[in-house]
Amino acid sequence: MSQPATVTTPAPRAGSSAALSVRGLTKRYADGTLALEDLDLDIPAGSFFGLLGPNGAGKTTLIGAVCNLIRMTSGEITVFGQPGNGMAARRMIGIAEQEPNLDKFLTVFETLLYHGGYYGMGGREAAERAEQMIDAFDLRAKRDVEAPKLSGGMRRRLLLARALLHRPRLVILDEPTAGVDLELRHELWQYIRALHAQGTTILLTTHYLEEAEALCDEIALISDGRIVARDTSEGLKLAHGVNSLEEVYLRTVAGGRAAMTEREVNGSESSGSDPEQSS
Repeated sequence: MSQPATVTTPAPRAGSSAALSVRGLTKRYADGTLALEDLDLDIPAGSFFGLLGPNGAGKTTLIGAVCNLIRMTSGEITVFGQPGNGMAARRMIGIAEQEPNLDKFLTVFETLLYHGGYYGMGGREAAERAEQMIDAFDLRAKRDVEAPKLSGGMRRRLLLARALLHRPRLVILDEPTAGVDLELRHELWQYIRALHAQGTTILLTTHYLEEAEALCDEIALISDGRIVARDTSEGLKLAHGVNSLEEVYLRTVAGGRAAMTEREVNGSESSGSDPEQSS
């Protein structure tokens, strides 16, 4: 996998130091499920930011809100100072989704070409950029192959190539290495690091704690729709007096849920105590 081509991005608005700013974000679904609760989050421009949490913690809902894929119940989102629901903000975001959502009738080249057109690129520019991304992600041999015929690893490459095609300033990687082999995982790491070194802001969600620790400048832990801890990997370990990020995770996210379950169980046992002892 080759190094990313140099990306020229517009300068941020004066006074804006956050790539992503979320204020009071709440999302309650029609069935009453509260996915996010008054969540605040700032991600500095140029940072490599990790978001960790169990399934159902709110990661996917947060990403959906940032990318305008779901409607917020309340709250405000800005991207490099621009309103999150505007076209300017949308053009500054690239997302590689956890679940491949590739058109089964399009080839690798067509997938990238049409994506460029969606973001306002002219035909020639989109075609040239598509060819660049095909080479960058070692997809040349699969250029004219339809997405369903690609291996899982090749689909991951195509998802990342598509996310980066329109030169976004904020790249969201949702479980980018899930299900790939060790060799491809490290190739993706190398490419993502090079992209970040060029100034691109990256938001990474992952269940691989060692991945977050190896790549991210700063990490936030999310549980039950709220940010429960945030710091560098070393800062989190120091704050909790432990030696590994896994222990921090277990004490904050997993530990909090376990404690809640234990309280529920104890409460149930108390309410069902022996009637002879209570008489």
